[in-house]
Amino acid sequence: MAELILSFFLSLLFIVVLSLCLRHFLPLTTTKRPAPPGSFGWPLLGETFSLLRPHASNELGQFLSGRCSRYGKVFKSHLFGSPTVVSCDHELNTFILQNEEKLFECSYPNSIHGVLGGSSMLVVVGEKHKRLRSLALALVFAAKAKPEFLIDIERTAISVMESWKDKDEVVFSAEAKKFTFDVIVKQILSLTPDDPRTTRILESFLTFMKGLVSFPLYIPGTPYARAVQARCEIHTIVKAVLEERSNAGEPSGNMGDFLDVLISNTNLSVDEKVSLVVDLLLGGHETTSLLISMMVYFLGHSPSVLKQLREEHIKIRRRKQKREFLNWEDYNAMECTQQVINEALRCGNVVKFLHRRAIKDVKFKDYFIPAEWKVLPVFSAVHLDPSLHLNAHQFHPWRWKGHTSSKKFTPFGGGPRFCPGSDLAKVETAFFLHHFLLNFSWTAHDAEEPTAYPYVEFRRGLTIHLQRRPACS
Repeated sequence: MAELILSFFLSLLFIVVLSLCLRHFLPLTTTKRPAPPGSFGWPLLGETFSLLRPHASNELGQFLSGRCSRYGKVFKSHLFGSPTVVSCDHELNTFILQNEEKLFECSYPNSIHGVLGGSSMLVVVGEKHKRLRSLALALVFAAKAKPEFLIDIERTAISVMESWKDKDEVVFSAEAKKFTFDVIVKQILSLTPDDPRTTRILESFLTFMKGLVSFPLYIPGTPYARAVQARCEIHTIVKAVLEERSNAGEPSGNMGDFLDVLISNTNLSVDEKVSLVVDLLLGGHETTSLLISMMVYFLGHSPSVLKQLREEHIKIRRRKQKREFLNWEDYNAMECTQQVINEALRCGNVVKFLHRRAIKDVKFKDYFIPAEWKVLPVFSAVHLDPSLHLNAHQFHPWRWKGHTSSKKFTPFGGGPRFCPGSDLAKVETAFFLHHFLLNFSWTAHDAEEPTAYPYVEFRRGLTIHLQRRPACS
């Protein structure tokens, strides 16, 4: 009897393993034409863990470097549970972005859907995405049109500097996150930093981010489960804020602000509006804070660049009255700052790659991408390609003199899914740096570098020692 039971389970195990192997390798035999060269790795696991292995964000990492050397800039793999074509080729990446919703569509792993929610602008496609993005652009425009928009950003930056006056050391990435979060919550929800709801949202957001790209195991206590719960908490708070403004029944004192534009929209459900707010909080908080941290990291290793950048901000401050706020004219005069921002984005690679899916069979030059296969355009590979950028691994902001953009530079994506808040991120970064450079000098606590793990972060927080600078005259 025992032998029969053992035989049954061994047979069942064999069938399961065989089916997994067939499911893993079957796509290689069912395509009309051969996909690009490459390998699929082990059944079930594929090569996902190799791709996501931690590495410096200003490097390609062992997996991509090795595959490009062996197979070329376009190769096949098995990632995130699907057969995938990985593109480290500038021209193919551009082609993918230009043909969004024609030949390719957004296709994030199901685990990301589970955390972000089914109505998130980051995962929806087609007309639903167009509606959400159109509203997002209107909301960004409404925020920028407010007379107090720049003042709110600058006041928040000044508040951060004042909180450091008795400190010799700060964990910079945490401070940058607090700054960008206070700014985005004020712009989107009209909540002040001392509002208890702001603190609750921030706490939930930190939990949310830790589990966003964790192993998708929904068991109480796991990072993934805590992230799903944290998003529900954020959803509840944001929904209550929307209802409070909607039920006020009288002018809020912020008429025409972000919330008023959002509430007046009749094309979206309440849940879609709340999801849009969460998306904008995610983009405005995490990405911008990382950009600011990248700036401080690279400037700390580039004293000549830091000197020139500081001189630009001293010049701007000297033509202002004491305590006079910055304006758009001042921002547009920050040419050196814009060059340093672009170079930090190119070298730091805040967004490493995107998730796409081929809607139909696609042929581009000599490459064939089978329908339903996932496609990963890797931006960092283009940003660090020595055939496209002279001394690609060198932090050299002056390469951007005379131009502010390039088709070989896509830190905010491209096409119809281009980040709607990219300009706001640059304004926040520039204003924060203005006051940071004028008030402090700094040295890094250790040799920490930004790490792709899998999204980019400073794993020890980028601790820096502060030295107060004399006021410029």
